[in-house]
Amino acid sequence: MKIPQFFAKTPNHKRFSYQPRFYNPENEERLAREERIRQELEAAGKLKAEETARVSELTGQEAGYRARINGSFRQAKKTVNAQADPSANMLRLMILMILVVGLIAFLQFGTIALYGLAAVFIPFYLFLKFRNPTKR
Repeated sequence: MKIPQFFAKTPNHKRFSYQPRFYNPENEERLAREERIRQELEAAGKLKAEETARVSELTGQEAGYRARINGSFRQAKKTVNAQADPSANMLRLMILMILVVGLIAFLQFGTIALYGLAAVFIPFYLFLKFRNPTKR
């Protein structure tokens, strides 16, 4: 039988008030375009500020902020696809091959293999690092 505890709080289950948010890019672009056109018409004097009493969902500052975010995501997506360079893939493959050959040689011959690889690749690296940059 459980002894009642008068001074201790018993734990309750956690309650969450989760309201899902939905993102519609066409709607965002349409609202931003409407706001921009409305501002242009107000600046040209064809539309009075009183006529735009309907409060849009995006204020001026918020619309600019959201437009910058949307543009940043689009720009980043384009640069990811542009970075697929075949020469970078070849370099990765060469580095992987060197590491695999070095590991196999180390397991087969021990530390002598590491010294041999270092004796070959360190002068090659130094040559590439300190060669005359005007010949490039």
